[in-house]
Amino acid sequence: MDRNARKIRNQDLNPCIEESDASRKCLEVSNYDKNMCTAYFQRYKNCRKYWHNIMLQRRREGVRPDMPTAPERQDILSAHGGKPY
Repeated sequence: MDRNARKIRNQDLNPCIEESDASRKCLEVSNYDKNMCTAYFQRYKNCRKYWHNIMLQRRREGVRPDMPTAPERQDILSAHGGKPY
């Protein structure tokens, strides 16, 4: 697996792996008809936006690493009562 693929599949660096996999699976099932998967695409987009805002907030506050690790993200999502996106 090349370096970029490892980075994309890294749970600590990419918080939206589940949403990405779901949209890719939808495309495969719907014979790559993008109109059938708009809900999955929107969920992925909302996920990326949510975690990007968290990353910016942490960066402003000087918290390292910028992106929360996978266990930290689970705690954040639990505090919200599930995924807010």
